[in-house]
Amino acid sequence: MTAPLKHSDPVNVDVALGDRAYDIIIGRNVLASLGERVARLRPGVRTAIVTDRTVAKYWLEPTEASLAAAGIPTSRIVVEEGEISKTYAGLEKVSEALIAAKIERNDLVIALGGGVVGDLAGFAAAILRRGVDFVQVPTSLLAQVDSSVGGKTGINSPQGKNLLGAFHQPVLVIADTAVLDTLSPRQFRAGYAEVAKYGVLGDEAFFTWLEKNHADIFKGGSAREHAIATSCRAKAGVVSRDERETGERALLNLGHTFGHALEAATGFSDRLFHGEGVAIGMTLAAQFSAKLGMIGEADAARVERHLVEAGLPTRLQDIAGFAQEGLADADALMALMAQDKKVKRGKLTFILLEAVGRAVIAKDVEPAPVRDFLKDKLAQKI
Repeated sequence: MTAPLKHSDPVNVDVALGDRAYDIIIGRNVLASLGERVARLRPGVRTAIVTDRTVAKYWLEPTEASLAAAGIPTSRIVVEEGEISKTYAGLEKVSEALIAAKIERNDLVIALGGGVVGDLAGFAAAILRRGVDFVQVPTSLLAQVDSSVGGKTGINSPQGKNLLGAFHQPVLVIADTAVLDTLSPRQFRAGYAEVAKYGVLGDEAFFTWLEKNHADIFKGGSAREHAIATSCRAKAGVVSRDERETGERALLNLGHTFGHALEAATGFSDRLFHGEGVAIGMTLAAQFSAKLGMIGEADAARVERHLVEAGLPTRLQDIAGFAQEGLADADALMALMAQDKKVKRGKLTFILLEAVGRAVIAKDVEPAPVRDFLKDKLAQKI
């Protein structure tokens, strides 16, 4: 791990993908440099900013000002906040607006927002005129450490999370840690689940550091930049080795098989943020690993304890409206997990743990033990 960064020291993380390599710029107030960086990257470019209503209140005008200062013309496309926009209708709205804005193949789409905006704008860019480049300007912790890096774009189907999409790498990522100051505590905590994930799946030393320093990350100290940079380096390394998730990259889905099913069961609503689903899913993955004898109960308890200390939900019973039909039913959850992108010929694939800091891909997991495990967890008292 690197030494903790100072607020005044932006860091550059390279995503090494040959002629499609790009930089992640991390630091406080680096958003102001967007226009200059875009002008240097693509002289004479036109841009269109895709954002949501909440982010627009805080960061749309500063983003437009940075582009204007560099002489870059831009237009704005504002969508509703949340998963409601990550749909067929949302994709149509953004795509038609980009066409109306006359964004051409040599222009840039700028995704200014959290994971929803990044996925939606990136997918629209991927299919517009058979492919237009885009820039990620992530405004949530979750997006800065996870969804803005690696080129996964897409929308949800009523049948499951992220079932429609494309691999489409950005050409630049600007992760301004100052924008995180405007997040609600719940949004920040949800993003922290993805930070913890990197320690749990592949870096026990980082996880130990998080156990000691997570309070400073939440306060906005120098530990915040360090945690984001470390997370981005971890993801960039995996993406550069396995861009299209044919092997190692699947490890980044730790907690997501359970988590995506829970998001679908709650209707992709604010009852359960994505990061909250990942926190519960990570805990369940650790506990299922212990049930299979892959790790000790103490390791599973360690993962859950840290997430609880960070203020995250870890049990199914922590979800609002837990008793509603479809959420407290093991068979219904199994049906949703059967729609997971990692399912092959009906067999479930889980990311499980051999230790804190060492995840493995478990293919062809039989559904019966998973169903029994879920029934036990669902039977726990609230």
